[in-house]
Amino acid sequence: MPNIPQKMSGVYLTGHGGLEKLVYKEDIKVPIPKSGELLIQVKGAGINNTDINTRLGWYSKKVTSDTNSSDQEDLDLADKSDGSWSGTPLQFPRIQGGDICGYVVQVGESVSSDFIGKRVLVRSMQNSLNTEDPFSMQTVGSEIDGGFAQYCVAIAKETFPINCDWSDIELASIPISYSTAEGMLCRANIYKEKILITGASGGVGSAAIQLAKIRGATIIAQCSPEKVLDLQDLGVDQTVNRDDDLVEVLGNNSVDAILDLVGGGNWPQLLDILRPGGKYITSGAIAGPIVDLDLRSLYLKDLTLFGATVNDKYVFENVIQYIEKGQIKPLVSASFPLKDIHKAQKVFMEKKFIGKLVLIP
Repeated sequence: MPNIPQKMSGVYLTGHGGLEKLVYKEDIKVPIPKSGELLIQVKGAGINNTDINTRLGWYSKKVTSDTNSSDQEDLDLADKSDGSWSGTPLQFPRIQGGDICGYVVQVGESVSSDFIGKRVLVRSMQNSLNTEDPFSMQTVGSEIDGGFAQYCVAIAKETFPINCDWSDIELASIPISYSTAEGMLCRANIYKEKILITGASGGVGSAAIQLAKIRGATIIAQCSPEKVLDLQDLGVDQTVNRDDDLVEVLGNNSVDAILDLVGGGNWPQLLDILRPGGKYITSGAIAGPIVDLDLRSLYLKDLTLFGATVNDKYVFENVIQYIEKGQIKPLVSASFPLKDIHKAQKVFMEKKFIGKLVLIP
């Protein structure tokens, strides 16, 4: 294994705000694993909406705009005390990056040396330590430092060896998007049903397509016209334009379940197209977090609404198995050197790609 340096390159998030809050440095101290932890040499770290949301402070309840909003006045309202997903203040500087693929180079006390040399993925959404509350979580890159650096420490019990022929960059696209999508499908118990996936070309959406196909679902993907062919190659059964009137195109009571990553002004249509007894599940709101809910649609149609953030460990273990069994394929649109993180996030926010973007430390 390589010698472990004392200093490393990485990106500090220095506060909530614009890209100027992301500072690339070459003199960050390499962390030392504590008891129960290990040190990973990072080979790839994917970019996710949560990186942008956290940087902007978008999770603050005072922000009502979409995640790509140019409404700086709205973003300036972000309350720094609830600007993280967990509603607690972030500790700065913070190294973001919840998608981690790398190799274990050192272990702390009580961790088996068998980990050393193994290629691993880290579960991004982790159970908080010292509590029995299953909904008390910490997120890599938010409450604890993540993979936007050459090295990072991780909890050994949250670190999973992976055996496959994928590249490091391809594996770095997996943890957040695929565990989020798998968690949504598990939470709503989706199998051989007709489902609509909004935001279907993004990281979570494209993951959900593949994972829903494993379950035998019939999939309608909502996307922009230029992305239709790519999503058809993934196996979707039908596509609709993101600007379509869904009631007009699909009809009332036409789908069994909706996996929503978008939210925004067109949200009321989603309940209209759900059949009585149907299921709605969300883990994102890139078009805006505030929606109009007609409670009559909810109770007269006996609908079930799910929010999905916290996942049990088996969800991540499922994703590992899908990879090792060859049941899913990676979707990396482009990769960038870590020092080009500003450029990479600008490309990410333009939303003109399919799948994921990955940073290389």
